[in-house]
Amino acid sequence: MDTLPRGPFPDLDGHDRAVALDAADPLSGLLDQFVVTDPDLLYLDGNSLGRLPAAAAKQVRHVVDHDWGDRLIRSWNEGWWDAHVRLGDVLAPIVGAGPGEVIISESTSTNLFKLAMAGLRMQAGRHTIVTDDLNFPTDNHVLAGVADVVPGGRVVTVTSPDGIHGDMAALRAALDDDVAIVSLSHVAYKSGWIWDIGEVTSAAHDAGAMVLWDCSHSVGAVPVDLAAHDADMAVGCTYKYLNGGPGAPAFAYVRNDLQERFANPITGWWGHAEPFSFDLDFRPAPDIRRVHVGTVPMLSLLAAEAGITMVADTGIDAIRAKSIALTSLLVDLADQHLAGEGFSLASPRRAEQRGGHVSLAHEHGWGITRALIEQAAVVPDFRAPDVVRLGLSPLTTSFLDVHTAVGRIREVVRSGGHLAHDDDSSPVT
Repeated sequence: MDTLPRGPFPDLDGHDRAVALDAADPLSGLLDQFVVTDPDLLYLDGNSLGRLPAAAAKQVRHVVDHDWGDRLIRSWNEGWWDAHVRLGDVLAPIVGAGPGEVIISESTSTNLFKLAMAGLRMQAGRHTIVTDDLNFPTDNHVLAGVADVVPGGRVVTVTSPDGIHGDMAALRAALDDDVAIVSLSHVAYKSGWIWDIGEVTSAAHDAGAMVLWDCSHSVGAVPVDLAAHDADMAVGCTYKYLNGGPGAPAFAYVRNDLQERFANPITGWWGHAEPFSFDLDFRPAPDIRRVHVGTVPMLSLLAAEAGITMVADTGIDAIRAKSIALTSLLVDLADQHLAGEGFSLASPRRAEQRGGHVSLAHEHGWGITRALIEQAAVVPDFRAPDVVRLGLSPLTTSFLDVHTAVGRIREVVRSGGHLAHDDDSSPVT
C-alpha cells in the first residue's frame, strides 16, 4: 500500500514552536527508557496502551528465568506474596492516597463491581447509583449489573449537554436522599472532560452519598488527589499512562477509615485474614487486603512495576504540566491546519478541563484512523461514531511528534487515502 509524506513539516506553521518546546522540556529524555523499534512511528495511543518500558522487559525476563524458573514456589516467600500491596503503596502518591489505601487487584471492571456492591452495603436504605453518559460504557454495564442484584437497585444516568462536557447542575439535581453512590470516570474516555473531584465529592457527601471514581483515563496523566478531597473509593487501570502492559492488573483505592466496614461481595482466600489457616469460615483481612480476591497473576503484576515506578519518580505535577502543553499545542494546530479539512474539536477547549488526550471528530473518522495506521505511521484510535482520539503520553510523546502528526493527518485527508479504508473491518478500534 502506498505511503504518504512523513515529514517533519518545517514549512507547516507551528514547527518552530514545537522545536522550542522540546528544547525546554525537562521530560524529553524519558523516551530513551522505553523500547522503540520504529523511530518513524508516531505512537499516539498511550491512553489505550502505554509503550513498553525497557525495565519492564528486563523485569519479566528476571521473573520468568529466576523467580519462576529457579526459585519456583519459594518465590512466594521471597517477595511475591506482598507484591500487590507493595506496588499499591508505590502507586498511592500518584493518585493522592496514603500508605495502605491502594492495592493492585484484578481488573478495573471487577474492582468496580466489588467497590460498588460494598458501597451499597455501607449505605443501607439507599438504592440508587448515579452516573453519566460520558462514563466508560463498561462501567455503566457493571453498575447496571450491581443494581440488578440489589433489591430496589437502580441506576440514574445524567446526560451531557453536548457529548463533551459534564453537567454539574444536572448531577446535583439527581442527588436525592435515595442516592447511595455517585460513580463517574474522572476523565471521560471519549472527550477527555475532567470532572472536578472536589466539587463532585463534596456535593455527593452533602447529599449523604458516597463517590466511586474510575481513574483509568487520569492516573499517570492528571493529578487525582483522592485523599485531599476525602474521596471514598476509586478504581483504575495500569496499562494506559502507567505503561503497565496489556491487561495489567488494575488498582483499587478504599479510604482508610472505610476499610473496616468494607464487605467484599466476592470473598476469596487472598482477602482472608489468615489465608493459610484454610478456615472454612471467611474472616476478612483487617486492611486493604480484604479488597482482593484470588491469586495474583504475578508475571503481569511485576511487569507493571517499572511503569508505575517511573511515573511516581517523575512526579505527577511535572507530567501534568507537559500534558497540558502537549494537548494545547495539538488543539492550536488542529484549529490551524485541520479544521479546514473537516475536523472539529470533540474535547474541552479549556486546558484545565481536558485530560491527556484530544479527540477530533470527522465524518470519515474511521477511515482516517485506519489510513493513518496503514499509510502514515501514526497510531491513534477511534471511538464511534466519528472520533479520532489522539493520546499524548507525556513520558513518550514529543512536541515535534504532535506537529508531525498533524502534518501527516492533513496529508491523509488531502490525498483522499482515507476513503479506501471507510469499510475496513477490525475488532479493535
